[in-house]
Amino acid sequence: MTGLTFTRRFFAVGLAVWSLLLTDHARVEAQEPDIVMYFKQLTKSTEWRLAGTIEMKFRTHHPQGMVIINDQIFFSTVEIVLPTEKYGRVIDGYDRTPGKGIGRLFKVDRQGNLIAQVRLGSGNMYHPGGIDYDGKYIWVPVAEYRPNSESIIYRVDPSSMEATEVFRFRDHIGDLVHNTADGTLHGVSWGSRFFYTWQLNDDLEPIVTGRDPEELRTPNGNHYIDYQDCHYLRDSYMLCGGTNRYAIPVLGEYALGGLDLVDLRSQQAIYQVPVPQWVKPNLVMTFNPFFVERKGDHLRFYFMPEDDES
Repeated sequence: MTGLTFTRRFFAVGLAVWSLLLTDHARVEAQEPDIVMYFKQLTKSTEWRLAGTIEMKFRTHHPQGMVIINDQIFFSTVEIVLPTEKYGRVIDGYDRTPGKGIGRLFKVDRQGNLIAQVRLGSGNMYHPGGIDYDGKYIWVPVAEYRPNSESIIYRVDPSSMEATEVFRFRDHIGDLVHNTADGTLHGVSWGSRFFYTWQLNDDLEPIVTGRDPEELRTPNGNHYIDYQDCHYLRDSYMLCGGTNRYAIPVLGEYALGGLDLVDLRSQQAIYQVPVPQWVKPNLVMTFNPFFVERKGDHLRFYFMPEDDES
């Protein structure tokens, strides 16, 4: 996992990974307005500097979402047992086989040691997506590894790692954030092409779940990247990281990564920044999970782009 520090003129540069103490909703809300403000200062010319690396001391499989709580790192991942195979046509609403896999949420210390894990999913729903922490629970979607499929929405106690199934939904949900400002849950579909919103009751359960997905979805107007991981920020914003690959004549395939600040009220990206950092030509930093925190007068981003050995 790599930490990158955003710096501007006269800003200090961190050379190690720092902790962000997230103890409750009040603490989260006290920090996150600054993240929005600082993020809006990023541009395509912003200088990124390596702040440090943490080697995961175990096989990570295919990481998907990440949050950092105090001195612990949590990330969702999928172990592919049998890859999906495309049909070449649509059969019973699907464009590929379901494949087989194992979904997990890992808890890790700052030295990369595995502390605990919980297995998530059921049947063909084995692929966890991007995750979010609301000050009490980690929210994790687990879907089939194919579009237009089905998902289970979990909330996980980060202390006990006890997972509670909240509801099931008839589409692939790849990212999830809990908007604590208005008590809504927001999901992002396969390839982040659609946004979904569910109103939650006092027990953090959706008031309505059985409606047709087409009645709940809003198209995503951003098409340059597909979101991989998203995090809620105060005042009904979420920050999403993602990537896409483009074929360029003569030069071949090119991977592009970026970060989008999304207004959850209008469900539109209002500020977008490229991330010009690569592990190798076709592997950009935002390929898999990310997390962001404010440290002093700069932002620090954490990325885990590599599979298996991260």
